[in-house]
Amino acid sequence: MGIFQTMASMDSISIGIWVTGIMLVLVVIGVRVAFAAAMAGFLGLFWIFAAKFGFEKGLLIAIKMAGTIPHSKVSTLALSLIPTFILIGFLAYHAGLTRALFEAAKRWVGWLPGGMGVATVFSTAGFAAVSGASVATSAVFARIAVPEMLKLGYNKQFAAGVVAAGGTLASLIPPSAILVIYAIIVEQDVGALLMAGFLPGAVSAVIYAGLVVFLATTNKNFGPPVKGYSWKQRFESIPGAMPIFIVVGIIMVCIYGGVGTPTEAGSLGAFIIFTLALYKGMRWNDLRSSLMETAKLTVMIFTIIWGVLLYVRFLGFADLPSAFSDWITGLDQSPMLTLILILLAYAVLGMFMDAIGMLLLTLPVVYPAVMALNGGDAVTAADSAFGMSAIGCSIWFGIIVVKMAEICLITPPIGLNCFVVAAVRPECSVQDVFRGVAPFFVADVITIAVLISLPGIVLWLPGLMGFT
Repeated sequence: MGIFQTMASMDSISIGIWVTGIMLVLVVIGVRVAFAAAMAGFLGLFWIFAAKFGFEKGLLIAIKMAGTIPHSKVSTLALSLIPTFILIGFLAYHAGLTRALFEAAKRWVGWLPGGMGVATVFSTAGFAAVSGASVATSAVFARIAVPEMLKLGYNKQFAAGVVAAGGTLASLIPPSAILVIYAIIVEQDVGALLMAGFLPGAVSAVIYAGLVVFLATTNKNFGPPVKGYSWKQRFESIPGAMPIFIVVGIIMVCIYGGVGTPTEAGSLGAFIIFTLALYKGMRWNDLRSSLMETAKLTVMIFTIIWGVLLYVRFLGFADLPSAFSDWITGLDQSPMLTLILILLAYAVLGMFMDAIGMLLLTLPVVYPAVMALNGGDAVTAADSAFGMSAIGCSIWFGIIVVKMAEICLITPPIGLNCFVVAAVRPECSVQDVFRGVAPFFVADVITIAVLISLPGIVLWLPGLMGFT
């Protein structure tokens, strides 16, 4: 009886800390983030309301919220673009566009040291611009690029690693599903976030490519170049990859030019790729496979969102975000140092959680703290700690934290992209893939440093749209 009285007498912040601790324990012992967050959120809601209104009424309120919160949030229009972007990627694969894109990249940059690795990076970046799903990108190019590199004598670990790392570019290059989720959580414009991710994604791809060239140059026979293509053969490869760039252009025009919403852009892009796939002779089994894979990936993403939304609502009642924000702003150190420590915490969390789950769980607490560090929701660029307006800080932090989330996809022990590549290519073990991606952590650290030091890379395109 004394235990229940003690629990009932706790203040909301103490309840928030206890429940968050329980959720983290569940995640560490292997419970899926969606279910750990849902159980913790339900427990927290019940605990808070039972302490106020009694056991029965508290249970009733928690049950009602558990039934209404997921539907009310997930049924928003912004989330509807996620399945359309994912579908574009799978249809493009079955239409043969991914192989055409890889062939074009091979002919144009294959002459470089590690040329096939460079071609893989740039073709994954191109595919990411119509897919938006890192897992799908890694799975597709594990089938296409790894056999080509192994045939030319490339290091097995490197071949698998460059595909797993290249797949992470889909998290940043629009249309990115995870950027859409970030925009919804922080109530920021989806179009602004998608446009902001374009240049950082390109910078990240260039840094990856530079790392590949460096590794191939310093390690003999690490990645032999591909030579022998004439200029005529290079130009002949462009038409096959052109539909990818047309769809990218349509998405950019719709979002940047205000012609349509991101959802309409994704739907139009899916229709164009579907029409092209039919023209190229896509069979019913391929279409069914595309639809089923899209449905599976969409359900996985939405399940995580459903579960975490309960926990997020509980955090609001527990007032934990405000308490954390007050604590962060009260630290006797520079705002930039605090931001770097927050990013390091994300790097550690990424070892144990998937990218989407990690952002959904942490942003409701971390985002208000970062905005407070900058000076608040109404601060101007002249008065802010990071030299940018509140909206600019929201967009800039979003790109940086999503780039940190990319690292989760290749971080042991649960780097999802590494497991996907190993599953598609049995000749490459998970250990091989993890060893192969290790150098790309250096590239990611360089990219993060560049984006922090030069925020204009992130904010230039949103600024042209009038968002910053």
